[in-house]
Amino acid sequence: MRFIYALILMLFFAVSGFSQTEQLAKNYFDRGEFEKAENIYEKLLDNEPNNAEIFFGLIATYQQLEKFGKAEKLLKDKLNTTANSPHYLVELGQNFALQKNPAQAEKFFDEALRAIESRPNFAFSIARTFEKYSMLDNAVAAYELGMKMNPDAEYSIQLARLYGEQGEIEKMFSNYINVLGNNPALLPGVSRIYGQFITDDPVNEANIIFRKLLLKKLQEDQNILYNEMLSWLFIQQKEFQKAFLQEKAIYRRSQEGLASLMRLTIMASEEGQPETALEVLDFIIEETPQEEVKLQAHQLKLNILQDTLPEKQYPEIENSYRELFNTYGTGLNMLSLQIDFANFLSFRQGKIAEGEAILKAYLDQGLNKFQEAAVKMALADILVLDEKFNSALIYYTQVQNLVENDVLAQMARFKVAKTSYYKGDFEWATIQLDVLKSATSQLIANDAMELSLLISENSIEDSTQTALKQYARADLLAFQEKDSRAIKILDTILIQHKGERIEDDALYKQGLLYEDSGDFTKAEENYLKIVEYYKDGVLSDNAHFRLAELYALQLGQPQKAQEFYEKIIFNYADSIYFVDARKKFRKLRGDELE
Repeated sequence: MRFIYALILMLFFAVSGFSQTEQLAKNYFDRGEFEKAENIYEKLLDNEPNNAEIFFGLIATYQQLEKFGKAEKLLKDKLNTTANSPHYLVELGQNFALQKNPAQAEKFFDEALRAIESRPNFAFSIARTFEKYSMLDNAVAAYELGMKMNPDAEYSIQLARLYGEQGEIEKMFSNYINVLGNNPALLPGVSRIYGQFITDDPVNEANIIFRKLLLKKLQEDQNILYNEMLSWLFIQQKEFQKAFLQEKAIYRRSQEGLASLMRLTIMASEEGQPETALEVLDFIIEETPQEEVKLQAHQLKLNILQDTLPEKQYPEIENSYRELFNTYGTGLNMLSLQIDFANFLSFRQGKIAEGEAILKAYLDQGLNKFQEAAVKMALADILVLDEKFNSALIYYTQVQNLVENDVLAQMARFKVAKTSYYKGDFEWATIQLDVLKSATSQLIANDAMELSLLISENSIEDSTQTALKQYARADLLAFQEKDSRAIKILDTILIQHKGERIEDDALYKQGLLYEDSGDFTKAEENYLKIVEYYKDGVLSDNAHFRLAELYALQLGQPQKAQEFYEKIIFNYADSIYFVDARKKFRKLRGDELE
């Protein structure tokens, strides 16, 4: 037993020694000490003549030392002694290419390709060797010949990748589509590859090619996969109506559910296409047999209608809510919809008492802690709306205790800070915000830092915090959706506190409110003042980004938009807007996005 143990130890140390020596040779090679690498590789190859890494390490070393004759001898020996190795012909050709002997190199490259005609199973190894030396045309030829000589061979995915590298977009798409036809499970991975060529511009060349190929495929083969890819393409192009047509076809043929249609609704709504979103939701409501899905669709629909219909049609929305409650009751399954209804009544119609009553009625219905937290959070928001700050603070604190390890608790703490700020208790607000600066939710942490900075900066030169109290009042009015009154208070601040620290905050807040009310020219004026007079302030990058967005999306001035995106890239590299600005700048400039 002891003898066996000793033998194992000896073998272990021998293998470990070889491994370390091979690594030493690699290190010498990487440092350009080729003579030392050569000496070690030669000894290693004597001991392990079939070790491919050592063999090619020595070949590469000889080539670096321009000992091409020695490399050629090794390669020819390997070619003659190894039956299944026609790829060494490519290695020999490369050895001559390094010697600036293209004629001799081509001779071996052609011989490698001819070898596929009689031995098609070696197409892959030959093609991969061509790829190793970036000889893409030869690699493509090897794969194509392999598939021609052996109909069972499948190299479409390798060819698609190479066509992409060559810029042969149509061939690339065609091959990937063929691959997916045989293996639909690869769609997520292939979609990522498509995404490198497809843009949101329907007239982009790659988009046009891809669409034509898919439509042709659908004419030849009613494979649902092609509908899925067309839907994906239309979503990238933000053509959600066209995507909807494809998704309807997919649903009719597969009956796999409506989840993708629900996602389409959300995307269309977020991209400013509420008409399409509403049409999709109506389809879901009509089609789904599941009450839960139907109610979710109704809820999304009512939320979109609140944001799109004029105030005079709010009674219609209220009636829609009430009809749903008449049909489905007001049990716990309707809690989310009832919270939305309470918010709608309170914030949009001023029926605060009715909104409060709806929520308080649920507190006696045996809620779980997350349901209770959701109700109390909504109730506290309505109490802030009604300026019952102390009662709101009690509910927000209860939410923190109910779900103390959840992100909802962090949101409740932020709302405690915001409510304290509204009522002018800036010291307590700051204490809460300091805790939240390390919140797990980056969005909450950023909001906390912004509000903390606003309070601290505007408390330094004004010990009475007069301007800050006015600003907090304007902020509260904005929360209460009383934008015109908020704008007037901000006007007062800009007149009475001109040149003070609060000025850029007031300009920025007012600019956002102008945007919300559709007065984009006034918003532009405010942001331009920040850029001109507060270019070194903390809101300068915000103002640059808002200007860029205005010019790009509202004012029809893409050149100006490009200019302001570019300023963020060069002057505000640490801005939270940097990544978006770079992407949008490159798109406006016409770059191919990766």
